[in-house]
Amino acid sequence: MRLGLNLGYQTSWTTPADHLAMAQEADRLGYSVVWAAEAYGSDAPTMLAWIAGQTERIDVGAAVMQIPARTPAMTAMTAATIDTLSGGRFRLGLGVSGPQVSEGWHGVRFAKPLARTREYVDIVKLGIARKPVAYDGAHYQLPLPNGAGKALRLGFHPPRKAVPIYLAAVGPKNLELAGEISDGWLAIFFAPDAAEESLQHIRRGREKVGATLDGFDVCPSVPVMIGDDVAACADVIRFYAALYVGGMGSREQNFYNQLAVRMGYADAAKKVQDLYLGGHHREAAEAVPQDFIERTSLIGPKERITERIREYAAAGVNTLSVSLFVPDRDSGIENLRALAECFEASGVAG
Repeated sequence: MRLGLNLGYQTSWTTPADHLAMAQEADRLGYSVVWAAEAYGSDAPTMLAWIAGQTERIDVGAAVMQIPARTPAMTAMTAATIDTLSGGRFRLGLGVSGPQVSEGWHGVRFAKPLARTREYVDIVKLGIARKPVAYDGAHYQLPLPNGAGKALRLGFHPPRKAVPIYLAAVGPKNLELAGEISDGWLAIFFAPDAAEESLQHIRRGREKVGATLDGFDVCPSVPVMIGDDVAACADVIRFYAALYVGGMGSREQNFYNQLAVRMGYADAAKKVQDLYLGGHHREAAEAVPQDFIERTSLIGPKERITERIREYAAAGVNTLSVSLFVPDRDSGIENLRALAECFEASGVAG
C-alpha cells in the first residue's frame, strides 16, 4: 500500500500557498500522489499544474475533474498537458458530480450518467493516445454529423499514450463500470469491514474485460484527525459527514445517503438528511453516528491509527489518500509527518 494526500478544493479557510506547502512536504516524505478536487469553486487542473511545477516526484491527481464541466476532448487536452509539464506524473480522476451541480452550475442534464461516462472515457482515451477522435455514440458524436468538422488528433506528443484514469464511484453499477473501463477507484466513506460489498462490483467489471484486481488502484479518501480523545476527533469530522450524507444532493437523489443506508445506517441517514435539508446543520452533524465516523476515518492516537492503516491494507486498499482536518499549514505538515510515521510502523508499505 502507498500513501496519498487529498487536498480537496479551496475554501474560505485555506490558501493555495497552504496546499502547495503540504504537497511539497508530502513529496519530501515519499507520498505517492497528491489530489485536488473541484465542485463549484476552485478547479482541479489549475491547482494541479501549479503544484506539479513546484514538486519533484509525487504524482498529481484530479479527484475529480467533473464530466459535465468539460467536453471529453478538452479533458484529453488538459490531461495530456499536465502529464507533459509534470514529466508523466498525472492521474485523471473523473466523476459525473451530482444533479444539483451538473444541472444548476454547468447546465448539463444529469440523465444516463453511466452511459455518458462510458462514452466520455472512450473519447478521452482516444485523444490522449493521439488517435483521430471519431466517435458515434448516443451522447457524443464527433465530428458532428452533416457539419464542417473532421476527425482531429491531439496536436502535440505527450510523454505517455495513456494516463491512469480513475472513476469516483459509489453505487453498484458505477462501481462495476469503474472496474471495466478505468485503472482505479476513488472511494469515499470507505469502511474496511464493509469493503467486500463494493469490491465485488469492481471485480465483476474487471471480469468483463478479462482482468483481475491486480494492477487496479483502490484509492479511498479517508478523513484524518489525530488526538488522544477519539470522540473529540470524531466531532471535528461530523460536519463533513453530515454535508455529504445530508446535503450533497436532493432528498430523492443523494448517492452518499444511499451508501450510508447500504452500510446499515438507514434510520440515521434519514434523520441526518431531514435535519440538514431543514437548515439544522449542527443538529445534523450531531446525528451522524459515532460508529459511522470511526469505520470510515482515521481518528484517535497514533497507535490506533497505525492499526487502522493495517486494516485498510488488509481490505484491499492500494493507495490510502488522507484528507487532513487541520486549522492551518503547520498543523497539516505536522500531521503528514505523523501519518508517515504511522504508515512506516504499520509495515504495509509496498
